[in-house]
Amino acid sequence: MSSFRRAQQWATFARVWHLYDMRWQNPYESSHLIGKYLSGRAKPIYHPLNDCGDHVVVINSKEVALPGDDWYRRAYFHHRTYAGTKTWTLAYELHEANNTLIVKKAVYYALDKNLLRRPIMERLHIFPDANIPPAIAANITNQIRPLRPVPVKLEEIPQEVEKDCPQLFDLPKDFVLGGNVWGKPEPERKAQPIRTPYKPWGKEPR
Repeated sequence: MSSFRRAQQWATFARVWHLYDMRWQNPYESSHLIGKYLSGRAKPIYHPLNDCGDHVVVINSKEVALPGDDWYRRAYFHHRTYAGTKTWTLAYELHEANNTLIVKKAVYYALDKNLLRRPIMERLHIFPDANIPPAIAANITNQIRPLRPVPVKLEEIPQEVEKDCPQLFDLPKDFVLGGNVWGKPEPERKAQPIRTPYKPWGKEPR
């Protein structure tokens, strides 16, 4: 066996540490990609009963992006097996309480439902920002490409690049965006009356 084949075989049986940036990514689409590396489906020696998966380090979990209005429509169910303890928590409330739970729950449900799911989840390391402990960062040897490209915000564009961009018109230095542009006096705004709830005849609001 050649030295390359020998090293390739050792790398196949070893546990590799992968890095995945969750910034502006859909956690439910990325969970299937992360689950492939956690369960070992990316290796030729994969078997459903073989624990051959790798470690995955997820960063920037507080900047995930849910599609549409899922922040206010997606609810997470929880029950403590006691009477009257079931709760439904909206996605934005869960994200405000813990920035890593949405990614953790998405990956948990993307994995196969067998006895290996909980041991596999122990190899998932989630961090809300890009600050990784040195002991974990020293083990990372690969990076998983995100599913979606991250666009650049206007405030993140460097000034050197912004000056080279073509401008449609030059505004005077004393120009203020918004307000009254034409110099006319603004009309006085009257206070809107407070709307009271509908009161049917003979009934008081509850």
